Amino acid sequence: MTLVLEADGLGKRYGRHQALTDCNLEIPVGRVIGLVGPNGAGKSTLLGLTCGLIKPTEGSIKVLGKEPADNAAQLARVGFVAQDTPVYANLTVAEHLRLGAKLNPRWDHQLAERRIRQLNLGFDQKAGGLSGGQRAQLALTVAAAKRPELLIFDEPVAALDPLARRGFLQNLMEFVAELEASVMLSSHLLGDLERVCDYLIVMGSGRVQMAGEADDLVAHHYRLVGAPGDFDNLPAEMDVIQAEHAARQSTLIVHSPGPVPYSISGAAHLDLEDIILAYMSRAANASLTGSAPKPLEAQR
Repeated sequence: MTLVLEADGLGKRYGRHQALTDCNLEIPVGRVIGLVGPNGAGKSTLLGLTCGLIKPTEGSIKVLGKEPADNAAQLARVGFVAQDTPVYANLTVAEHLRLGAKLNPRWDHQLAERRIRQLNLGFDQKAGGLSGGQRAQLALTVAAAKRPELLIFDEPVAALDPLARRGFLQNLMEFVAELEASVMLSSHLLGDLERVCDYLIVMGSGRVQMAGEADDLVAHHYRLVGAPGDFDNLPAEMDVIQAEHAARQSTLIVHSPGPVPYSISGAAHLDLEDIILAYMSRAANASLTGSAPKPLEAQR
């Protein structure tokens, strides 16, 4: 199986601060990967390690089978758009395309020009005069026109209005289909991730809390609702992600590798947003108590 990302005990320390700890991932190519977690969770650090901007202090990472940024050929296989979709304010759209052509050996000039025309951008317009959505689309076009095998985005739509976000994500998915590329997308906007991603990584406190195929995650997570005491003897293989107890009702969110036993009533599947929020809450609670729950991948 070809992997777009393989991390083994991956960690990154900045001085005394451990930004990423014991990250283990094996993600097949062709996935649209959503990376989610609160500020300080380690998302940008993982993206920086993936595209080779920073080096690990522990463990190892491979992207498309090789070390990130190992050489010029490996750099050409990855497109990266940093937070706030940076472009050069004093350069025109055409100058961005000429710069992209000069820096990228596999540059697809026809793709770039076609996309700019579809966006109704003027080639002589300066990037500084574009709207936030137009700047994001320009950055996306430049990243895609290098024809990478992996596109990486760090919070690309956080500052955009809903209409601009929808346009950006629609164009992103068109590029995915045209280039047959994998995508790694960091975002706080859970609805956007749920709409476009088929693989999810939830991070918290510098650790991977959960990772897996979106369909599998929905299939194996449940909300259990019952009276107090109903869930005192759950199967050993069932992992409780979140539990709330009131005087007359207990509510649990659990991961079960198999179907929930018939003896447990009140079980229902969750959507991805509820699953993500449950893992984020567990990570936040663990950071307060000093404990570190096992990530879902480690439990499989």
